[in-house]
Amino acid sequence: MIARDPSRIPVIIGVGQINDRSDDPREGLDPVGLMATALRRADEDAGGNWLTQVDSLAVVDQIAFRHLNPVASAVAEALEISPDHTYQTPLPMGDSPIMLLNEAANRIGEGDVKVAAIVGAEALRTASKLAALAKGGSPSDHNTMRKRKKRTAKGYAKQYGLVAPVDIYPLYENATRAAWRQTLAEGQAESGAIWSLFSKVAAQHDGAWIREEKSAEEVCTPSPENRPIAFPYTKFMVANSSVNQGAGFLVTSLELAHERGVPDDQIIYIGHGAAAHEDEDILQRDRYDYSAGMEVSLTETLRLNQMTLDDIDYAELYSCFPCVPKMARRVIGWPEGREATVFGGLTFGGGPIGNYMSHAVVAMVQKLRSSGKNGLLFANGGYATHNHSIIVSNKPVEAASFPHSFDCQDTADAKRDPAPIVDEQYEGTGTIESYTVFYNRDGSPRDGVVVARNAAGARFLAKVAGDDGAMIAFLTDGSNQPVGTSGIGQRSEDGLLYWYSA
Repeated sequence: MIARDPSRIPVIIGVGQINDRSDDPREGLDPVGLMATALRRADEDAGGNWLTQVDSLAVVDQIAFRHLNPVASAVAEALEISPDHTYQTPLPMGDSPIMLLNEAANRIGEGDVKVAAIVGAEALRTASKLAALAKGGSPSDHNTMRKRKKRTAKGYAKQYGLVAPVDIYPLYENATRAAWRQTLAEGQAESGAIWSLFSKVAAQHDGAWIREEKSAEEVCTPSPENRPIAFPYTKFMVANSSVNQGAGFLVTSLELAHERGVPDDQIIYIGHGAAAHEDEDILQRDRYDYSAGMEVSLTETLRLNQMTLDDIDYAELYSCFPCVPKMARRVIGWPEGREATVFGGLTFGGGPIGNYMSHAVVAMVQKLRSSGKNGLLFANGGYATHNHSIIVSNKPVEAASFPHSFDCQDTADAKRDPAPIVDEQYEGTGTIESYTVFYNRDGSPRDGVVVARNAAGARFLAKVAGDDGAMIAFLTDGSNQPVGTSGIGQRSEDGLLYWYSA
C-alpha cells in the first residue's frame, strides 16, 4: 500500500460541457472548437488559470471531421497551451473517457503529471448538414457513422448485415430476453421503464440534448417519430449520435488542489477502476446473453474500492442500447425502478460516439458536489466489447491508492467459455442462438439475420428475406420465443444462406 501522500491522491477539480445548436451548420463549432470550449468551462469551474499548468492532454477520437485528426495538438493550440504529454485514443470507443480517467489518476499517483485534462467532442449534426449543403439530399442521407462502418466492415458478418452497433446489440437484447425467460412484452416494458427514467433525468439537466420526458409506452411503440430500427429497438431506444456536444474535465492532486484554493466541496476523489473486454470479433464471443468482461469490470470495481451496492448513491450504466444497462444492472443488483443515469443516457442526454461518458463524468461531479457520497461510472465501447468502470466520491476513497492496475482481463478470461467454431460454409439445420430484423426508414422490414448453431455446436449466419412475412412475424410478433427453435439454412443464388422453418 502506497502512503497517503496528498501529492499522489488524484481528484477532479473542474468539469465543463457544451451543446452547440447552431441552425446554420456553417456557423457551427467543429470538434476542436467544442473541446476547447468544454475545457475552458472546466477551467472556470475549477477557479481559473489551470489550463496553463496542464501537462497531460488526453483526447477522445472523433469521427465527425476526420480531416482534423489527430486533434489533440489542435486543441492544445486553440487553448494556447503546450502539454508535455498529448494523446488521442486510437478509436472513438464509448469506454474511452473512463479509461483516460483511470490513466490520469495513475499518472497523478506516479507523480508523472500534475494537471491532466481529458476531453472529447462530436459535431455529427453539423457534419451531416454541411454534407447535405454541399452534395444535396437530407442530413440523414449523410450519416457519417453508418457510412464509416460500411467502409470499414468486412467479411462474413458484413455479408449478413452485421455492420454497425445498431445491427449487433439487438443480438444481445434478444438473447438475454430469452435467457431471462421474459416475453417480448416483458422485455420491452423493462426497456421502456428504464428509458423513461433516463428521459426524466435529461429533462432536468441543462447539458442534455433532448430535454423532453417520454413515457415507457412512447419509447417502445413504433410511430412516424419513433420508427423501428433493428428489432426490437425503436429510434427512441438507440444512441442519438446526431448531436454537437463536447465535454471535458481536469484532474490534479489533492495537494495542488488545496494549494490553489479549490474548496473542499468542489473536490471529487477518484477511486479504483477496473477494465475487461470481449473479443473484437462478435462471432468469436462465447455467448450473447452474458458478458464476462462487463461482469468483471463492475464487480472488481466494487471489490477494489471495498464497496457494495449499498454504498453507491448514483450510477451511470452505459446506455447506447437497452441491453447494456439491463445486463449491467443485473450484475450489481441495481433496481429497474432506480435511475441508472445522472445525465440522461445516450438517447436523451446525447450520444456523441466515444465521448458520452465525459458528459456523465461532468454530471456525476455536479451531482456529488450537492448530495450523496459515491458514484459508479460504467462505460461500454465497441460492440459490447470494451468495459471500463470507476468509482468517484466527494470523500476520500479509503481503499484507493495510486498507481494501481485496472486491467482485469485475466479474471474475465477465466470466467469465459470457449467460443464456438464459426462455419461459414455450413448449410443445413440449426438452432437459433439470437437474431434481429432490420427496417427501412418507412418502417417496413428490410431483411433480418439469424445467428444459429448446428448439431456439432458450430456457429453460422443466415439471412431472413424481407418479403418472408411468415418468418418476420415469427421472429417479431412476440407470440413465441424464437431463440432455441429449429430451422434450416439454405444457400440461395446470391451465395448467402437463408433461414426457413425446418
